[in-house]
Order: sequence, then C-alpha cells, then structure tokens
Amino acid sequence: MHVPGWHEQTLKLQQEGRLAMAGIVQEQHPDRARLFMQWKRMDWPILVDSLNLLGVQVVPLTVAIDEHGIVRATGIKLADAARFAEEFVNTSYPAPAVLVVPPPPPDLHATSPRASADDVFLWGGIGRVSEVIASYRKIRDADAPVLFRLGVAYRARYDSPHREPGDFQAAVDHWQQALDLNPNQYIWRRRIQQYGPRLDKPYPFYDWVPAARREIRERGEEPAPLVVEPGGAEFASPAKQLQAAAGPAEPDPGGRIHRDEMPFVLVEQTVVPPAVAPGATGRVHLVFRPNTARQAHWNNEAGDLVVWVQTPDGWEIDPRRLTVPNPPLEVSLEPRQVEFEFRVPTGAAEGDTRVAAYALYYVCEDENGVCLYRRQDLQVRIAVAR
Repeated sequence: MHVPGWHEQTLKLQQEGRLAMAGIVQEQHPDRARLFMQWKRMDWPILVDSLNLLGVQVVPLTVAIDEHGIVRATGIKLADAARFAEEFVNTSYPAPAVLVVPPPPPDLHATSPRASADDVFLWGGIGRVSEVIASYRKIRDADAPVLFRLGVAYRARYDSPHREPGDFQAAVDHWQQALDLNPNQYIWRRRIQQYGPRLDKPYPFYDWVPAARREIRERGEEPAPLVVEPGGAEFASPAKQLQAAAGPAEPDPGGRIHRDEMPFVLVEQTVVPPAVAPGATGRVHLVFRPNTARQAHWNNEAGDLVVWVQTPDGWEIDPRRLTVPNPPLEVSLEPRQVEFEFRVPTGAAEGDTRVAAYALYYVCEDENGVCLYRRQDLQVRIAVAR
C-alpha cells in the first residue's frame, strides 16, 4: 500500500529528524485509520477530513511542504519516494519575501448555512449532528459537496445514540446524488462501494481488521478500539458474478409461525446503491433491533435469527437464507444485521419492485415476561432506474 510504503522508505529520515510525516484521511470512521496506523507502526499525526473539505478527488495524494510552509511538489510516485525524500530534505529553500493568503470565497462566509454546518460537525460533537443535517438541508440548490457532506452527517447520526429511522438510506441516497453530479469523485464513489455489492467493489475495504488486531495483540499491545465494527459488505471481496446457487430449504414455507404484530423487533432496510439499473446488482442491509419501547429483548436460549428472501421472477438473490448466531448471553439487546445481494433482470421495467422476505426470531416481552417465537414479513423496496 502507498502509505506504509512511504513510511518504510522515509523511516531513516524521520528517525534522524530530517523529515516529518503527517496524513489526512477521508474516512467516515477515522478510528479505523488509527488501528491501521498502530498495526503498521506508523506513529506520525493523522488529521481527519470526513467532510472532504479539501475537495480531494483521488487518494493517495502526496504533498511535499518545506520548512516555510510552501508546497514544493505534489503527486510524487511511490517508486520515487526514497530518492525524492533525500533530495527534498537536502535542498535549501529560500524563505518567501511575501506570503499572500487569499480570502475565503464569499459563499463560505461564517454566516452561511454551509459554513455553519461544517463548523458544528467539526466542533459541536455528535449531540449536535441533527442540527448539522438541518443546516445542510436549508441550502437551496445544494451542490455536490453539500450533498456529500449531508450524507456524511446522516451516517454519523446513524452510528450514534441519536440515530433516526432511515438515516443509513438517507446517507447512501445523498452520496449517490453527489456522485451523479460529479462522477469523477473517487472519494464519494468509494464511500458507496464500501457498502455496495461485490460486483462493484475494487477490493475488500476492511478485511485487514482481524489480522491487524491479532498481530497487535501478539506484540503485547491492545488494539485501538473501533466505535463501529466493520462487517458484511465492508469485509466482502470483489466478485465477477453473483453466486445465486440453490441453498437450504425455506424455514416457514406454509407461513404457520405467528406474526409479530406489536412489533417486538424493529427492522430498518438500506439498499446500496439507492437505484439499480436493469442487469446490475445491488446490496440490501437489514438491521433488526429489539423494540425497547415494548421492553423487548432477544431470547438467546432458543434458536438463531433467520431471514428468508423470496426471489421475484427473473431476479437473482444471494443468499436467500441468512442466519445470525446468538451471542453467549441468555438475553441481549444488540442490533443484528444481515445482508444479501440481488441482480435485476436485464429486461426489468423502471420503477419500484418489492422483494418479499421474512424474519424468524425468539424474543421476550420484558425481563420476566413471556418469550415468543415470531415471524415478521418484510417488503424490501428496490428502485430500478436506467
């Protein structure tokens, strides 16, 4: 990888105090960058630009800055890292006679909704993320960067205690809108691919996390904690074709299991990308949470959560049956997530298609209440658009 390569080829200069390294990451979850840095023994500072305030379209971008703060080179290739680093530190750069700092663009004045939202996101803490979303939404004729940042804010709220139903899908929708306006934006495209289908992935995004944790512990260190655990699409490897092979039998073909009418379990669905062309693939994320308003919790002394996905005519679904194993606790309240991929038939008409599915689970009403085996029928809305 580029960053560890640069670190290794300039390590001697860093240890001699002749070269300082710093990085800027565009991550939605920057704590993952911290874990990666720990794994690769890179101890230089990392700055976070989740909103893409720099307007960077591709990464990595290497920038050489001299002792006066003047950019001397950009876009240096990794193959030239060692040679360039030596030349750079051995060059005596003259101090600038006059340093001119251009004023900020007028549309980014501190009183604008955009600047206000940026500031609150950066400094206001997660408790004010709903204020950030409201500020971005006030911007009329929002451009691509605002749409992207709105998606970042929605996803940040989704990962927080302030989560609202639909936040994940809203994040994906706004990232896609931004990318549609600027299809050359590598950062925005990768953000969608992170959660999308395997046929659209350039590489596994976070499959390195288990190995990193294992090797860090073997060194006698404790791995940096992650606020949000990666998994599913974030671990998935690219695939050349959808593997929609025949799987296990349907768990409740006659529909005999009693329905969860309360419901005791709340379900949230997200489709990535938000609209899928005929012949293309997408990925569905289903998250199941006990309804705490009903004092519900998982009953882990019985069977696992099972999800079955029906296959509309001409569609491919992979996999059709999904299982979430119970944790080693009698009861629990954690969210449980499953993901499946689909391919839209090449001749599908534009519009919404409903993919039927159902979930089977064991749930209890309260701490000492009745425990039930229930089925919840689902309709996953998939938008087909060319």
